[in-house]
Amino acid sequence: MNKSIIKALYFDLDHTLWDFEKNSALAFKTLFKQYEIDLKLDAFLEVYVPNNTAYWRLYREGKIDKEKLRYERLKTVFDRLHYHASDALIFDMADAYIQTLPEYNSLFPGAISILDALKPHYALHMITNGFKDVQHFKMKNSGLLPYFETVTDSSSVGKKKPDPEIFNHALKVGGVSSSEAVMIGDSLEADVQGALNVGMHAVHFMPLKRKNPTHYKEIEQLDELTFLI
Repeated sequence: MNKSIIKALYFDLDHTLWDFEKNSALAFKTLFKQYEIDLKLDAFLEVYVPNNTAYWRLYREGKIDKEKLRYERLKTVFDRLHYHASDALIFDMADAYIQTLPEYNSLFPGAISILDALKPHYALHMITNGFKDVQHFKMKNSGLLPYFETVTDSSSVGKKKPDPEIFNHALKVGGVSSSEAVMIGDSLEADVQGALNVGMHAVHFMPLKRKNPTHYKEIEQLDELTFLI
């Protein structure tokens, strides 16, 4: 990656800047109290976290829609834990979760400081597979919004990462060519490979195990992005 030709950095939001798992746990803690859910939160999250990841993959691949994602990721967890939850409760809780989640705004360590360091050197943009309104509130409440010139979300474009269309749309509205842009995200498939497929450079954040690849960069902490300065 020749940083002298790079003009723009594109970030993923959830699991990259915005600490999804931490904020999600806090949201469920609130909802368990509100709905008087008689389950241990830790036991629920142990099943929910990988289950949610699996359902997001199905959503990303176009195999389920938004409504099915929101309902089934909860329904299947309650079923596995043998906890009786009516459909009415699950639908209500699913809606309340979406409303409650953006109220929490924990970011990964160093998120704001690295954005402060990068912003004088690059145009900063966002590409997210999340839902437009929810992602906007997350960014606003956490203080991220002022850093980004554009925010491209899958619900507005009609395509999800790693589909080339969402990347090409984000590059177009950002006014840069693919060779002038770097994508930074946690998903090897959606963020890294999706970006590489359209000719962008890529940085993989928090890989489970470093592979030391030659065609993209790996980092475990956001402050490692200082290599771009």
